Amino acid sequence: MGSGGLRHLVVAGGTGLVGRHLVQALAADGIRVTVLSRAPGTMALPPGAEARSWDALPQALDGADAVVNLCGEGIAAGRWSAARRRLLLDSRVGPTLRLVQALGALPAGPRVLVNAGAVGDYGALDDRPADEATPPGHGFLPQLCRQWEAAAEGAAAHGARVVQLRLGVVLARDRGALPRMALPVRWFLGAKLGHGRQGLSWIHVDDLVRLILAAAADAAWKGPVNATAPWPVSNEAFTRALCRRLRRPLLPLPAPLTRAAIRLLLGQMGEELLLQGAFVLPRAAERLGFTFRYPRLEDALSNLLP
Repeated sequence: MGSGGLRHLVVAGGTGLVGRHLVQALAADGIRVTVLSRAPGTMALPPGAEARSWDALPQALDGADAVVNLCGEGIAAGRWSAARRRLLLDSRVGPTLRLVQALGALPAGPRVLVNAGAVGDYGALDDRPADEATPPGHGFLPQLCRQWEAAAEGAAAHGARVVQLRLGVVLARDRGALPRMALPVRWFLGAKLGHGRQGLSWIHVDDLVRLILAAAADAAWKGPVNATAPWPVSNEAFTRALCRRLRRPLLPLPAPLTRAAIRLLLGQMGEELLLQGAFVLPRAAERLGFTFRYPRLEDALSNLLP
C-alpha cells in the first residue's frame, strides 16, 4: 500500500464507511490501529486493531504517528430540522475539539491530524470548477464545513501538522452513496435530478484510503486537500454512466418534476445535496504527486459494479 513508515494510527470514526475501509487496509498492511469508540467492547475489528474509549484520551494517542478524524453523523440520514442541523454540527466539532485538546496534552504525542471534511465547503458553483483556493460558498453545508475545519486547525497551535481533507461523494460497493444511487436505476427509475448540470464530485473508496495514508505519512501534505477524483461529472452524466453500467434506461423525467419532488420530500437537505453541486478538482493532491487508480467514473463503476 505504501504507508510511508507509519507504525501506529489512531482513527476516530472508525465504524463508518471510510473508517471501516481504512482500518481494514491498515491492519492488512501490518500497521497498528487504535479506534476511538463510545462503545469499544462492542466493536468487531480485524487482527492488529484495538478499540479504546474516548474517555481514555489523551493516553490513547500516546505513541501514535498520526490521528485520522472521520467523526460525524451521516449528512444525508434525515431532513435538516433545527435539531438535526445541531446534531450534524456537534457530532463533528465536538469530537474534533476533544482530539485537539488531547494532542495538546501530550508533549510527545502524534504530530499529525488528518481531518476529513467535505466539498460542501464550496457550496453551489453551477459549472464553475473549484480547487483548494476557491472561497467558501453559502448555505448550511459551507457553514458546517468552516466550523469543522476551524476546530481542527486548533491542533496547529500544539505543533501538529493539520491536513484538511475535503471529501467528495465516496463510492464503495458495500455501503454509502453508490448502493442508494444504484437502487432506483436497477428498478428502471434512473433519472437526472433537476436540470442535471450540477457538479457531482466523487472518489473511489480505495483511492481515498490511499490518499489518507499519504496525508498522514508525508510532511509535505498540509492545509486543505480536495479528496476527489480528477474527473468530476454532472449529475446527469453520473446517472447516465450508472444506467449504462447496469444496462438500464434513463427516464426522461422533466426537471421541474424531480426538483419539486426532492424539495417536498427532503427540504433543504435535498436542495443542497442533490440539486446543487460543484466540479471540485484535486489540485493539491496532484501537485504532491498523488496518482489516482480510478481517475474516471467509468473506471470506478467498472470496479465497484462488476
